[in-house]
Amino acid sequence: MKIGEPLILPHWNYFLCLEEDVIRLSRWIEIAEGNFQCYSIEIARLLMASSSEVDVVAKLVCKSIDSESKADNINAYQNLLTARYPTIKDAHTAIPRYGISLYPWRSWAEEKSPPEWWIATNKVKHHRSEYFEKASLINLLNSMSGLLILITLLYRDKVHKLYPLTELFIPKSFLLNMGESKVRFTDKA
Repeated sequence: MKIGEPLILPHWNYFLCLEEDVIRLSRWIEIAEGNFQCYSIEIARLLMASSSEVDVVAKLVCKSIDSESKADNINAYQNLLTARYPTIKDAHTAIPRYGISLYPWRSWAEEKSPPEWWIATNKVKHHRSEYFEKASLINLLNSMSGLLILITLLYRDKVHKLYPLTELFIPKSFLLNMGESKVRFTDKA
């Protein structure tokens, strides 16, 4: 009897690891609107890690759209991703445990408009002494949400095999335009 090869999705596994850290963080900082502006060293660490992974996965999604893609910054990602997935600006995720919905790519309704959480990440990364308060809970949650949406695009043909499932964040409802076919991810609740 042959043992099957496991399906290893490294970006999914990394997302789950980051999500686990956000869950651990929620033991000290309640995930609630009243705490959205809360900031800390741990939030800064998670924000930079998740946003860095957004950068990595965005490049891969762009390459999956156009193997010759040279997209390497948020504006280039926006151009390619919104052209291929025009509804990405409406894509959202939820954190049902806390009754939160997030629209991390909503700013992409306008050209050359990086998300606020992306700008915040860069300010924290390059000018932490001036902008440390930008390492906020809401920016972290949006970064994680944006990452989940991009991972769903990256693994779109394997999305039904993503395991284990997320514990905190879920893709809510958005339409992926995949050329001839369209796939809808919806919350069954």
